[in-house]
Amino acid sequence: MKHHSSSLTDKRQWRIFTVFGTRPEAIKMAPVILTLQGDPAFAIETIVTGQHREMLDQVLDLFRLIPAYDLDIMTPGQKLADITCRILQRLTPILERGRPDLILVHGDTTTTFACSLAAFYLGIKVGHVEAGLRTGDKLQPYPEELNRLLTGQIATLHFAPTNRAKENLQRENIPPDNIFVTGNTVIDSLYRCLAISDSTNNEETMKEAIPAGKISSGKMILITAHRRENWGQPLEDIIQALKAILEEHPDIRMLIPVHLNPTVRRLFETSFHSDPRVTLTEPLDYQQMVIAMAEAYCIISDSGGIQEEAPALGKPVLVLRNKTERPEAVAAGTVKLVGTNPETIRESLNMLLHNEQEYQKMAQAINPYGDGKASERIMAGIKYYFGLISDRPADFQPEAQCFKNSK
Repeated sequence: MKHHSSSLTDKRQWRIFTVFGTRPEAIKMAPVILTLQGDPAFAIETIVTGQHREMLDQVLDLFRLIPAYDLDIMTPGQKLADITCRILQRLTPILERGRPDLILVHGDTTTTFACSLAAFYLGIKVGHVEAGLRTGDKLQPYPEELNRLLTGQIATLHFAPTNRAKENLQRENIPPDNIFVTGNTVIDSLYRCLAISDSTNNEETMKEAIPAGKISSGKMILITAHRRENWGQPLEDIIQALKAILEEHPDIRMLIPVHLNPTVRRLFETSFHSDPRVTLTEPLDYQQMVIAMAEAYCIISDSGGIQEEAPALGKPVLVLRNKTERPEAVAAGTVKLVGTNPETIRESLNMLLHNEQEYQKMAQAINPYGDGKASERIMAGIKYYFGLISDRPADFQPEAQCFKNSK
């Protein structure tokens, strides 16, 4: 890796812009921002696009982050092209004025790709947090897989959460010196949030989210489903499976935070509004979601982030997808791909409900995603790139650093 010249490294502070727009991005970028803000070598400015307006603001409040700029791009019924164009138009003048030394983006959203493209047009270097995740199918997940690929081609620095992600990048001819294996920052956020939760009343926190009279006893299954590729028949199949499970198991209950998208909300509300064992809530804020995951028996979800978070809490996850860009969890045995076939979902959940050995095998697998120090490794990688430290930071190794989780 070519370091910057000494004349540049003598500057007092390096200007770094961090940009995100959705709640998952905010959750995963928050510990990076807080870590960088604690080091006098850096001047940090945060920009949000507002791609997830209400859910984004919850995370900003939780971690006490105050953006320098809010692009506020959301409009009713907008399309992906609208999001992309508005970000390019509104971010470009900010970057032209600010001229940061580096812009940090996260993951795979339309915000991530559009911000990277805006930076590229202006010759500003991009650092990609959570780089290198791949399914090999441009349509699964859609549009996230292509967003990651394109951002990977634009970025200079690549902060890969796992060795497998690093290998994906190397196959795409990304220079190895520009790749840092850090672990996933979502574990950093999870630990921060658990510390916050330890100092608060979890029961009162959850009561704010669950409608009065809707808390029932029994094993709680946490369910989230919202991805674009599952809209339509796949989501109807998922709901069919959930109904069959409820009929078979009178001793379980379901907690379903319903996504704000009207297509998703309509199906869940029509299907479960009168079932006393199903609690439909508004999207949980991050602290509530962490508490819900911790209290769940298991989780059924098409979320990417939950595949990373649940192993740290010892919770098995049945993934409502046919492919995942997070194969490490599948290999480790913490998650299982079940797709959207009703019978497959039903059989897989029955296995967890009736076979204690299989449950413990998933619950106690080693977490492949992090040890809570990913943000520190990212900062060290940036310092190494800018020539502020001479030793390259060591790559994250889960076998040596992750604890085993228990039920």
